[in-house]
Amino acid sequence: MATPFLEVVNLRKEYVGPEGRTVALGGINFEVERGSFVSIVGPSGCGKSTLLQIIAGLVPSTSGEVLLQGHPVREPPLSMIYVFQQYTRSLFPWRTVEGNIAYGLQNRESLSGSEVASRTNEFISLVRLDGFERHFPWQLSGGMQQRVAIARALACRPDVLLMDEPFSAVDALTRVGLQELVLRLWREFKLTIVFVTHDTDEAIYLSTRVVALSIAPSTVAIDLAIDLPHPRDQISTRELPRYLEYRHRLLAQLFKDEKLDSAQNSLPIQ
Repeated sequence: MATPFLEVVNLRKEYVGPEGRTVALGGINFEVERGSFVSIVGPSGCGKSTLLQIIAGLVPSTSGEVLLQGHPVREPPLSMIYVFQQYTRSLFPWRTVEGNIAYGLQNRESLSGSEVASRTNEFISLVRLDGFERHFPWQLSGGMQQRVAIARALACRPDVLLMDEPFSAVDALTRVGLQELVLRLWREFKLTIVFVTHDTDEAIYLSTRVVALSIAPSTVAIDLAIDLPHPRDQISTRELPRYLEYRHRLLAQLFKDEKLDSAQNSLPIQ
């Protein structure tokens, strides 16, 4: 059998604090095929971001492992790039759009100055920021800042793009535009994307698979293949009967977990 491209195996994460031990991830297992778009959803506090940080090699697991092409991930691999939720903190405020996008190229690859400039301009155009090259982050809207963060990540030509709720801080119309941008870049660059979101509709619309986590200590509650046609459309795709079926299945699971979590938290302390 072929080795899975990206594999999460029996992943557990525990925290020990003054109040004792907390188990965030209780044994996570799933695989990610090369070129797929996998979204991770789940109840608030179930460990979605923690899971993504472990996959990225930013946080160690308590037990279990993440394998990239059969090799354990114990530190951030060069072939993976992480796009953070808080783009205002991930961009360098003292660097322009050009400077932010060029930063990764200057620090990760042996390129001449002209090569860095050429690739930087290429990705400025890809995310449609032409004319804003010399602007600083504080001069851009939230959606434009996130496009800078995406361009900086893709300029390094990663195999895997990890995205942690990247659109949660922007308005609804900007969010739609960023969704379309990421889908276009995913197809164009044949990326493998692992995408954390709290929005079930966003997960279904973007993905080839959705992995739904249970309440903590989390396990995989649903691993759902999304068989919707491409290219996708914000109106017609969301009206398809199959889209609505996927939505029903995922929301039923999430609401079930939310009720269970509420019931557990309302129990009197013995």
